[in-house]
Amino acid sequence: MRLVFIGEAMLELTRAGPGWQLGHGGDTLNTAIHIARLGHDTAYLTAIGSDPLSGDMTARWEAEGLDTRLVLAHPSRSTGLYAISTDAAGERSFSYWRDTSAARAMFDLPQSGAALEQAACADVLGFSLITLAVLPPEGRARLIATARSVRERGGQVVFDGNYRARLWSDPAETRRARDAAIMVATIGLPTLEDETALSGERDAGAVAAHWQGLGCDETVVKLGAGGCRLPDGRVIAPGAVLAPVDTSGAGDAFNAGYLAARIDGADCADAARAGHALAGWTIMRPGAIPARAP
Repeated sequence: MRLVFIGEAMLELTRAGPGWQLGHGGDTLNTAIHIARLGHDTAYLTAIGSDPLSGDMTARWEAEGLDTRLVLAHPSRSTGLYAISTDAAGERSFSYWRDTSAARAMFDLPQSGAALEQAACADVLGFSLITLAVLPPEGRARLIATARSVRERGGQVVFDGNYRARLWSDPAETRRARDAAIMVATIGLPTLEDETALSGERDAGAVAAHWQGLGCDETVVKLGAGGCRLPDGRVIAPGAVLAPVDTSGAGDAFNAGYLAARIDGADCADAARAGHALAGWTIMRPGAIPARAP
């Protein structure tokens, strides 16, 4: 089974003693790398800079087993950058330098048409609300059309409702983009905290009903430390209560564990447990994509 994820990859700075350590991250990228580590045929579609740092980042993805043939190099823009700061409880805050990132112009590049054609042939296509946020309106329309074609021919379309208010001009525009994506998705992975911030809805059941009402039947609502709500209404809690080191990438890791398990034939409950296990492993280590154990 072939998986393709689309989104913005960024250089990542995390605290390392008195200084900073350079890594990489991005919501859909994090999910893609985790799934590639689990042995699935996974590619990533994005645009990055043509500088040495971007080239090193791509080489590291390849070492993880990620297919980078859909990674486009922008001739004049650079890769976005963010820095993570964490408090005593492991909760993170971010500083971003991404306004002119290469990913924002990925569909302006002449190679993007062929890349989207390959993405349309995927068995599983994944993207997020952040992916839509960094694209201009015409880019969003091209991505939604690609996702629709995957669904219409029987493939799976995975949509994560990651909401970052600073990336959008207003909530109404965001809700329109979110709902357009939900309508082409087959697997929805919203987070209750994001849905509350975007629409004021505080009930996981109501969030699921909205997503399912728009056509996304397999909607799993992430509840943070409370676990997740399955499509049938059951809540699956994490297997252990942890004291996080860094919560960066927790939801992305859950997505990867859940999707990989579903691809391997697990039911939703067991897939949720796999998602919790991978998220738990991630939050006990610094960075959005912690290094694998040797």
